[in-house]
Amino acid sequence: MSAEAADREAATSSRPCTPPQTSWFEFLLEEALLETHLKKPCPDPPPVQLIVQFLEQASKPSVNEQNQVQPPPDNKRNRILKLLALKVAAHLKWDLDILEKSLSVPVLNMLLNELLCISKVPPGTKHVDVDLSSLPPTTAMAILLYNRWAIRTIVQSSFPVKQVKPGPPQLSVMNQIQQEKELTENILKVLKEQAADSILVLEAALKLNKDLYVHTIRTLDLLAMEPGMVNGETESSTAGLKISTEEMQCQVCYDLGAVYFQQGSTNAAVYENAKEKFFRTKELISKIGSSSLHCTIDEKRLAGYCQACGVLTSSSNSTSQQSTPYSQIHCCMRCGNYQELVKIFLEDNLTLSLPVQFRQSVLRELFQKAQQGNDALDEICFRICTCNTVCDVMQGRAIGIQFNQLFLKPNKEKIDFLLEVCSRSINLEHASESLKRKMAAFLKNMCLSLEDLQLVFMISSHELFITLLKDDERKLLIDQMRKRSPRINLCTKPVTSFYDIPASASVNIGQLEHQLILSVDPWRIRQILIELHGMTSERQFWTISSKWEVPNVYGSVILGIKDNLTRDLVYILMAKGLHCSAIKDFVHAKQLFAACLELVTEFSPKLRQVMLNEMLLLDIYTHEAGAGVSGERPPSDLISRVRGYLEMRVPDIPLRQVVAEECVAFMLNWRENEYLTMQVPLLLVQTNPYVKLGQLLAATCKELPGPKESRRTAKDLWEVVVQICSVSNQHKRGNDGRVSLIKHRESTLGIMYRNELLSFIKKLREPLVLTTILSLFVKLHNVREDIVNDIAAEHISIWPSTIPNLQSVDFEAVAVTVKELVSYALTINSNNHFWLIIQADIYFATNQYSAALHYYLQAGAVCSDFFNKMVPPDVYTDQVIKRMIKCCSLLNCHTQVAILCQFLREIDYKTAFKALQEQNSHDAMDSYYDYIWDVTILEYLTCILSLEIVKEKAACGVMLKNQHKA
Repeated sequence: MSAEAADREAATSSRPCTPPQTSWFEFLLEEALLETHLKKPCPDPPPVQLIVQFLEQASKPSVNEQNQVQPPPDNKRNRILKLLALKVAAHLKWDLDILEKSLSVPVLNMLLNELLCISKVPPGTKHVDVDLSSLPPTTAMAILLYNRWAIRTIVQSSFPVKQVKPGPPQLSVMNQIQQEKELTENILKVLKEQAADSILVLEAALKLNKDLYVHTIRTLDLLAMEPGMVNGETESSTAGLKISTEEMQCQVCYDLGAVYFQQGSTNAAVYENAKEKFFRTKELISKIGSSSLHCTIDEKRLAGYCQACGVLTSSSNSTSQQSTPYSQIHCCMRCGNYQELVKIFLEDNLTLSLPVQFRQSVLRELFQKAQQGNDALDEICFRICTCNTVCDVMQGRAIGIQFNQLFLKPNKEKIDFLLEVCSRSINLEHASESLKRKMAAFLKNMCLSLEDLQLVFMISSHELFITLLKDDERKLLIDQMRKRSPRINLCTKPVTSFYDIPASASVNIGQLEHQLILSVDPWRIRQILIELHGMTSERQFWTISSKWEVPNVYGSVILGIKDNLTRDLVYILMAKGLHCSAIKDFVHAKQLFAACLELVTEFSPKLRQVMLNEMLLLDIYTHEAGAGVSGERPPSDLISRVRGYLEMRVPDIPLRQVVAEECVAFMLNWRENEYLTMQVPLLLVQTNPYVKLGQLLAATCKELPGPKESRRTAKDLWEVVVQICSVSNQHKRGNDGRVSLIKHRESTLGIMYRNELLSFIKKLREPLVLTTILSLFVKLHNVREDIVNDIAAEHISIWPSTIPNLQSVDFEAVAVTVKELVSYALTINSNNHFWLIIQADIYFATNQYSAALHYYLQAGAVCSDFFNKMVPPDVYTDQVIKRMIKCCSLLNCHTQVAILCQFLREIDYKTAFKALQEQNSHDAMDSYYDYIWDVTILEYLTCILSLEIVKEKAACGVMLKNQHKA
């Protein structure tokens, strides 16, 4: 046994073994096993899971000999499975709260229908036509349970439910979910059609004056026996679990009240019925006690229902319903007692019992009434808004835009009320230091925002301000005020300005749109959009900025979202994320994309995959701009995600070309050549041009330098690039009858367009890959028939020397591409001497001799420590030196020509002698003589200089003789 196996065995033997989960079929084999299992403290599987398993097995369709699907057979096995499910529900005492929470609508519908069947309720009989008082207690209770569940399900379906986030898309799972959804919708449709009958059945149950019984495991066992063995025990009053009349009526009243309350949204008169049922429920709970085992009512929810009914119904006994702030506020709003409303809000600023959403809803209602022409409410709106603002300040929330708008024109009365609210909202003796600092900061900011020093003095001289701010803080504030407004005359009346005009709804929308454009906080963007959609439903807010651009492949999917708010939010989050990514603000881009991913996951698997792709692209950008710059390899999970994207085969997912480009470039840059050459799927190579190009590049780089027989991949890459650079030729007959050749430069015969290839290459950073692709284009450039000066490059010998159809290649485009590629490569590494030589050769070929000489010298400098060492002979070849000689000659630097001639393997004396004979030289001449070491050239130079000296002396003698004669 190996050491690892021994360690593993020792670890597993030291841990306590988890007992295996009991399978559903074991309960079929052993009759007493179910009760034993349910009595365990934590049974595994739990009871509700057992119900699902039993009913799922009992309802499985069968297949006959003709391979046709048949309904589940009514055999002994299936009957026992259904009975076991009923026994588990009986163990749970038929608690609908537990069953509804854990079982889906189809499963619970099947369970309760089995209960009706075993309770001897005739199938097809309308429950509303049955006299409950004449039925056995267990049968009547089964009917009540079914109808209670029916109306509870109708009520529950009217509530918005957050969808469960789906996992990875699996076709079988998605089909199963879709089938269950359709089945649930069909059941709900039937239940809603029968809702009126269910309500009548429950109303009739309230008239029963006898105790009822619900089936237990024992009574279900008795029902399963032969009819002759039952002895009528299930019909007696002692069989089953007793449910008292009060408990039954309490549950029924509560459920009826809930369904009446739900119907009140379309028929306000029904709220009276709901109120009656809820208050009757409260009475019954006080009678039977809240600790009843068989009557589980959510008393907090019941209190909320009672309170809401008290508000929604016009009761004469209104004083009894004003014990809560909600009822008092509603009464004030209905009666127009707004001063009392302000008083309630002021008092609540100290207790903080009202939720902020409720406060805002009251303020919105007041704003609406004020906009309808009730000018008296303007002051009330300001007062309520002030109370809400101070409450927000104390709880650390941002100040709302309404307060700033209402405070655009401050006066003494507004400042007085603001200070009153602040004073009454904080108990200085018991307030925490944090609360005091928040209030002090608010008052300080108010002073800084006011232009009238009289109003500033009102705040700064107030007792609360003096208590909360220290002396040095007050002095600093006064200094800031003096610096800001040194010439303010306190006696001058403020001049009316544009800002004194009350803000309209369009101004509010404009300000929010401005905030929306500037914000990069996903939560804030969502809040602004909710507020904007609350103001108007006619605008498409994703169009307010021309800078918000989403690729067309995504735009059609996003704009197909039916909900306006969701569509705007998804579009804006993605557009802002793409913009942040483009400007390299990767932190905010990731936040925006993450928020968008969380949002679309709830409703669109297609957009979820889109966002996962964009987040992968963002992670690639982040690494390449961060750790990748210093050469740090990317984490293995990022490489795995890139592979996953390249191999992804999810249908109907919109894909951006740039993601595929970046993924292949990423694999090449980090030398994942093994994957690209050996492991990438063949179908992917055939369908994705970037993967094919990446595979050929990786294979070619992998085999360099390699023998001749390994150049097959180089030839394949050559053919692909030649096709990309080829164009289709067409002949056209002119007016004069001649036939002319037309080249269509925009068309291509290859796997992609030339500009796409160039864009892809500019994403590469790996030196060998760039050298290889440069070498290919240089060779393609040199194949041209009319080429005068070849360009040199590394590995140029691996490429073919001829092209079958030269006419089809767009050599002008090839030349432009070579220039762009060399310029790009030098931005990656400006000290690569081979790339510098290519750049120099390009300048030489285009007669730019000064620039060519500059790059030849730079290439020599970078590989010789600025000429402190010898330049490698493979850098300064004879061809390079001859081109440097020609550059110097054409630049009239003839002494330099002579010096450079010494570096050739065979010194070119003829050129050197001719250069030294030149009289018009633009270089330093004499200063370069120290760098001539060849004896022959030195002798020739000495001879020339001697002749020049003799000529100069003779000329000087002639000049003196002429002067003497004169």
